[in-house]
Amino acid sequence: MQQTTNTILMVRPTSFRANEQTAVNNHYQKEMDDVAQVTLQAKANEEFDAFVEKLKGIGVNVVVFEAKDGLDTPDAHFPNNWISFHENGVVGLYPMFAENRRAERREDVLFQLEDEGFQIAHIMDYRDAEDEGLFLEGTGALLLDRVNRKAYCALSERAHEELFIEFCEDFEFTPVIFTANQTVDGKRTPIYHTNVMMCLGETFAVICLSSIDDKKERKNVIKHLKEDGKEIIDITEKQVNSFAGNMLQVRGKDDKRYLIMSQAAYDALTPAQIQTLEKHTDILSSSLNIIEACGGGSARCMMAEVFLPKA
Repeated sequence: MQQTTNTILMVRPTSFRANEQTAVNNHYQKEMDDVAQVTLQAKANEEFDAFVEKLKGIGVNVVVFEAKDGLDTPDAHFPNNWISFHENGVVGLYPMFAENRRAERREDVLFQLEDEGFQIAHIMDYRDAEDEGLFLEGTGALLLDRVNRKAYCALSERAHEELFIEFCEDFEFTPVIFTANQTVDGKRTPIYHTNVMMCLGETFAVICLSSIDDKKERKNVIKHLKEDGKEIIDITEKQVNSFAGNMLQVRGKDDKRYLIMSQAAYDALTPAQIQTLEKHTDILSSSLNIIEACGGGSARCMMAEVFLPKA
């Protein structure tokens, strides 16, 4: 069982704009009404291509899917919310909060991975939960410690406890449940995705501990991370706002480990935090300003890790 993979699925942005349906509980999105969609689309594609090139440059195997169906999917470039891939050949399909995000779940993605030689043995399909108004947005909502078989989840409108427990039973993970908040207009409001305030590496965890208001929950999260030997790098809410929690560790060439993040996330880190991270892993950053502003998500959200076995 491995925590990091060398293969990443990425989906090219289509009908790119700030998604009005996700803005209701994603407080990281910014309105860009003064910019024409065609301009936004072009800029998003530039950022996407530059990011893919950087990943390939360090030896990551990037599978790029490009939708040709013309569907209105403004968040298509965040595939980790609707699909997850596991070492035993199982694929998870997840229920999505925003109706227009449900169209992102394209079968063609699975066909493309099979064409690339990956084996899919079984699909765990949680999509029916949408009918009951229950959501669990993939590895945005779930942070998986694949080695220690633990799943961390900050509950929100996009991460329901009941479904999370069901996932943990199906995939044999121990659930670690908490609520993470941010301050919006002077009020504490749940952060929409766990992977915005937390990142799990092989030997470290980046986490905004101050977002977990409940002291008992906070202590429990720290206990789990420490007992699994992870060094904790604590970040502030201000750093979370620059996507400093939205990172992913991957394997590059010669099995070298890299922590992938946006340029904004890197710039928000202190020299001491960077130094601590560099004891564990190399760092790669890429500018994602337009994608972050419109989408309210960053580097981690753009990468769906592929752990499927090869034929």
